[in-house]
Amino acid sequence: MIVPPPAAGSAGASSSDSVPAEAVVPQRRRPVTAAFRALIALAAATGIAIDLSISDSALRVLSYFTIQSNILLAVVLALAARRAWTARPPLPALVTGGVLLFICITGLVYHVILANDSSGFSMTDDPDHAMTGARRLSNQLLHTVTPIGAVLDWLLLTRPGALRLRHAGIWLAYPLAYFGFALARGAIMAPGTPARYPYPFLDVDAHGYAGVLGNAVIFGLAFYALALLLVTADRFRPEIRGPENRISSQAAGPLK
Repeated sequence: MIVPPPAAGSAGASSSDSVPAEAVVPQRRRPVTAAFRALIALAAATGIAIDLSISDSALRVLSYFTIQSNILLAVVLALAARRAWTARPPLPALVTGGVLLFICITGLVYHVILANDSSGFSMTDDPDHAMTGARRLSNQLLHTVTPIGAVLDWLLLTRPGALRLRHAGIWLAYPLAYFGFALARGAIMAPGTPARYPYPFLDVDAHGYAGVLGNAVIFGLAFYALALLLVTADRFRPEIRGPENRISSQAAGPLK
């Protein structure tokens, strides 16, 4: 018995519509994307190297969320640059979106809270964070250049619609783990140790555990709202196609 082909709009046709474009259209090298990501990764690595070179304690430097988030950004963008250069599929959105959130947290908390004298948690008067010479350069690289670069990469060089609502909750695991790390580290260090608590809003000596917990809840809600904002914006932002992303010309003709 001859089985007729499936009609248009049948399940067979609809299943093919759900196949990702990457599985149908071969990936192409994206040298401009690779170069931009490599530059942002280099900016992060440079800022970290400067901080390590001028500090008397590498462990203290590595305890800051700023440094850790920039390390993650440098690694992920370096891998993403290699994939763009070698025409390999992009990294999972769960990974790239999480790193984007963390570096946005770094930039926003610094500029809105830590560098703001009216915030109540300013670090501008802290002698250990005086903005002079090399420290000023690293400060700009790690708090301004890398967050802006990561946002531009997301907006201009990635396809929209990859982030999912469930990602927002998963991403918060790292800030929560960092909160526990910061409190545990402060608890085992002797009172008066420099940077015993890396940020003023985590200082148990100044605010007590109840005050620090309250700060953590407020910051946690703000971070979750930021994560939801990124997911929502990713669904509605337009896709910007540059020459290296073009699959075919607007006129009729073969694939380019």
